Parts: sequence; structure tokens; C-alpha cells
Amino acid sequence: MTRKPARMYRKVEGQIYTRREYMGGVPAVRVTQFDTGNLRQEFPVSLSLGMEEAAQVRDVALEAARVSAVRVLEKAAPNEYHLKVRRFPHQILREHKMAMGAGADRISDGMRRAFGKPVGHAVRAEIGSEILTIHTTLAHMDDAKEALRKASHKLPVPTRVVITHRAS
Repeated sequence: MTRKPARMYRKVEGQIYTRREYMGGVPAVRVTQFDTGNLRQEFPVSLSLGMEEAAQVRDVALEAARVSAVRVLEKAAPNEYHLKVRRFPHQILREHKMAMGAGADRISDGMRRAFGKPVGHAVRAEIGSEILTIHTTLAHMDDAKEALRKASHKLPVPTRVVITHRAS
């Protein structure tokens, strides 16, 4: 079956569903690395991507944002950054897979007792919560802003770049 559009899972509704031990067949989280870049060095500037609306962000969107930010930073500032994904996708998304095609009306029970099977993960983010953070030097601050701008295009909600820490 094809993946449903992200707009179906964007709204924050209902109770959070996180307990993997009570369900079977939960797919793996798609975010491959939560810390990338130079992890040993301390950087004077930290820039974060903050949410302007409360929403659920799927793990595939989070991974796409991380990859696009790392791609920009590797070209502009190799080994002069530390990118951290700040939120873990705990929310498990469920989907009721209906039978489709010719003759499906005889097999399907419709939405009766439709609990759904686990299909993915998402981050539940509130207004102002930070999704990605880049630690870098003053010389590469503009490159980090550009990386966060490109990463924000992969997320389903409006975001803003926040400079959270600046050492003199």
C-alpha cells in the first residue's frame, strides 16, 4: 500500500501512543543519526530551528531535514559544526488499511472497530520547541542559517531560526 500524505498526521489530536511493548510490527525509526559533525569540539554559536505551530512531524520528514542540513554544512563548513536532532519520534502512528479495488465492498467492514496497524513514528512538537540545533563558529554562522533554512522546507509546519547562544 502507498504511504498516506503527511497532512493526515500533522494535527496534534488525542492521546499520545508510545508503548511499543503492547503492539507488534512497529517499524523502525527512520532517523539514522541524532548527532553528526564534529562531536569533540566546543563551538561558540548555537542556532536552532524552532516550531511556530504545534504539530506532529513524521520521522521521514525529520530525516530529510537532517540530510539536507548536513549536505549544506559539509560543503560550506566541513568539520566545523555539530548538528543535533533534539527530539525523538516517540509517537507511533496507526493506520486502518481498507481493502480497495473491485469487489472490496464485500470483504471490508468499513470503519467498524478500526484501531489501525502501526505504520510509522512522529515527533509531537509544541510551539517554540526546537527540532534541530547546529553548533558552529562565528565564521560559519551564515552557512548554518542557510542549512536550517533548507531543512525547514522539509518540515510540515512554519519554523524560525533562533540564535540561542553566542559567546563573546
